[in-house]
Amino acid sequence: MKSDCTQTTTCQERKKDPIEMLHSGQLVKVCAPMVRYSKLAFRTLVRKYSCDLCYTPMIVAADFVRSIKARDSEFTTNQGDCPLIVQFAANDARLLSDAARIVCPYANGIDINCGCPQRWAMAEGYGACLINKPELVQDMVKQVRNQVENPRFSVSIKIRIHDDLTRTVDLCRKAEATGVSWITVHGRTVEERHQPVHYEAIKIIKENMSIPVIANGDIRSLKEAENVWHITGTDGVMVARGLLANPAMFAGYEETPLKCISDWVDIALELGTPYVCFHQHLMYMMEKITSRQEKRVFNALSSTSAVLDYLTDHYGI
Repeated sequence: MKSDCTQTTTCQERKKDPIEMLHSGQLVKVCAPMVRYSKLAFRTLVRKYSCDLCYTPMIVAADFVRSIKARDSEFTTNQGDCPLIVQFAANDARLLSDAARIVCPYANGIDINCGCPQRWAMAEGYGACLINKPELVQDMVKQVRNQVENPRFSVSIKIRIHDDLTRTVDLCRKAEATGVSWITVHGRTVEERHQPVHYEAIKIIKENMSIPVIANGDIRSLKEAENVWHITGTDGVMVARGLLANPAMFAGYEETPLKCISDWVDIALELGTPYVCFHQHLMYMMEKITSRQEKRVFNALSSTSAVLDYLTDHYGI
């Protein structure tokens, strides 16, 4: 785990509390946990463009607790990386609470991944299989609440929905009764991938909750985010692929502005972002503004210097 923060200067003391933000009545704009992508450099970029709250990529709690190497590679932050939620994959309350205690000085809260539909995660007892284990989810929330002394440290969950929505509402009510801070709902079932998002289901869940709810799924512009916020009556919206394609989305840009690309280059180089990640983000960002031929050339580049030369020659960056 790498951080410029000190134990005495906690994230909660430096920045606005996300729980307060979610109770403000204003649209809270959230960057989703994305494996490989929602790391420090990308979080730094989207914060420059009106993103209110960021999540780390999903981290396996057991590895994080047992391995210093895993901590150093999986979790990096700095003073400006706030407010921040660390998302964990977990199926053991004690390990999760140990992981929460480790990150507590550096983050505003933790989130339990109860929505990842990937086979490997579900086979390990992580992710979306937890929506069918409400008692385990309750136990994990309770343990974190008991082990982390800071009362402002949030414990949230991110879920998918059941075919039978009454089961989802029951899960959410149980989590709420146990002290969960808010719930993010991806409006698809475990089996659904690219089918339309069930925003009506998110609305029903919100109507049954007293705590904040964040809507997630297929939001590609600020206009869509505001529309989903109004349709569902939720307290915030979480975006994944829409932000990858356009990190300036929440600031109202329809496509990635050149200034955002320039900002990404500066941030990524300053933070020492590995080349593959640096290049991959640029491929996503430039998808809409490059021709097929330009994509072929740009995607084949194999070094930072080649990318910088390309951006200078073609865009004056």
